[in-house]
Amino acid sequence: MVLGIILLAYRGAYPDKQSNEPLKITTWDAYGYYLHLPAILIYKDVKKLAFQDSIDQKYKLSGGNFYQANIHEKTQNYVFKYLGGVSIIHLPLFLIAHGYALNSNYLPDGFSAPYQHAIGFGVVIYAILALFILRAVLLKYFTDTITSISLAAVILATNAIQYISIDSAQSHAPIFLLYCIILWLTQKWHENPHFLTAFFAGFIIGLATISRPTEAIMVLIPILWNTHTKEVAHEKWNLVKMNLPMVYLAALGGIIGILPQLVYWQYVTGFFIYDVGSAWRFLSPFFRVLFGFEKGWFIYTPITIFFVIGFFYIKNYPFKKAVLWFCMLNIWVIISWSDWKYGGSYSTRALMQSYPVFLLAFSALLQRYWVGSTRYIIGIILFFLIGLNLFQINQYNKTILHYYDMNRAYYSEVFLNPNVTPLQKSLLDNQDWISKESSYFKEVIVNVDSTFQKYIYKDSSNIFFASKLNLTSFKYLKVNLNLESNPGLGGGYIHSVILNENQTKENKIRLSYPEVKYNQMNNYSYYIELPELNSTSICQFSIQTNDSLRVKISQFKVEGLSNLE
Repeated sequence: MVLGIILLAYRGAYPDKQSNEPLKITTWDAYGYYLHLPAILIYKDVKKLAFQDSIDQKYKLSGGNFYQANIHEKTQNYVFKYLGGVSIIHLPLFLIAHGYALNSNYLPDGFSAPYQHAIGFGVVIYAILALFILRAVLLKYFTDTITSISLAAVILATNAIQYISIDSAQSHAPIFLLYCIILWLTQKWHENPHFLTAFFAGFIIGLATISRPTEAIMVLIPILWNTHTKEVAHEKWNLVKMNLPMVYLAALGGIIGILPQLVYWQYVTGFFIYDVGSAWRFLSPFFRVLFGFEKGWFIYTPITIFFVIGFFYIKNYPFKKAVLWFCMLNIWVIISWSDWKYGGSYSTRALMQSYPVFLLAFSALLQRYWVGSTRYIIGIILFFLIGLNLFQINQYNKTILHYYDMNRAYYSEVFLNPNVTPLQKSLLDNQDWISKESSYFKEVIVNVDSTFQKYIYKDSSNIFFASKLNLTSFKYLKVNLNLESNPGLGGGYIHSVILNENQTKENKIRLSYPEVKYNQMNNYSYYIELPELNSTSICQFSIQTNDSLRVKISQFKVEGLSNLE
């Protein structure tokens, strides 16, 4: 219950992580997962999506480029890029919202406030239900204390809280519920085989498959459950043979679970199977998904290291092979996708939905060492990991931890840092860095104190400063300026060019840096490491943007840094 309150509190605390707008969560990828429902139930249009342009113009949900559906080359119909399983899970929430909108002053268009709140808060309710189900599973093997600690850890020390409470319209939290259900159904069937249990287990696997096709490996959980020793495995397969009709019923449930997607594809393309365009590199996976500073699973949510260590402590549990084979194969599949960054995300979001399975191994590790004084050491470690994760969740939603462009140098500067400076923020784009500025002598080269304004036009002169400067005695330049930012500058850069004979030194610093305040003055600061120069250089500073905008710059200053002797 405490975890449920925390999840709801986080949902309420983050109406929109990009601005102060009302809650708007069916955006970007989530828009693709959700679009099935209004298209089918409100607009009765899944082929031409004639409503999409006006809806997107009004609510701005697609991200500006409608990538969530593709045009089928033969039928010229739109085909959703994202499968429909998540929409099926969202269906009860959508119907509640639609009923409310029809009887209120809100537009019953599928995207107004009632729909956003229904999905946002409804998914949290789903997650709370999932935790109760998962608790029932864990209590079969672990103490109440271990179960409670494990549940708290998986929610508070991982990216689960982000994808349950904040980015809740993504696919991960609904599938998290499906994993909890399949664990519970698997456990129940092995204790007492029943036709309904078998059918719903198959249905859940089918539904998970049309939510994210990679979740089809969920089938390994019931197949490998109770196979941890030869004797037990022999008994399990005898049980299966005795109940073959239930196995067939489970297969039927799986087909029914998958059928809505096949029917949709047949309707819009003329074929039961459609390639949505994913690419995989199973023979050369991207291990940086786990270890990289871009979004590494072990780097940003280090408690997951203990999830994996837990594999060595499940030898005597009936779920040993189910957990081990599922988790290892799942990790391999996730790190093999060609788009290994998984879009805008915190840590490795594609593994989040399967945490209930990993939690069985983690709980086994906890139960083994939650004794004597070791408990206090574990408690301190968990307390730190929870604090670290919640601190980083806050950083992520302020864009201090960038959703796409993290790197090692920048992460080392912002790690547990509550006051990130403009210089540190420049490391997102600029690897020129001085760890100890006091070791250098500074001399002001350029200092424009008076405020000046300039129009920046696409494909025209956007240089706001250009001059010949003698830089031969300096090792670095330090650039500092104040600039009035606005959303239209989101893809823009401050561009620096140093020209010296045949040498060119360029640096680019994004205008939409972390915590930028739009329509206000923001400070930008960065270093430029100079090559070895032997004559006067031409220094040129410009604003690069795709839009025609008025840009206001003030207090532009360039300092030269040379070694103290």
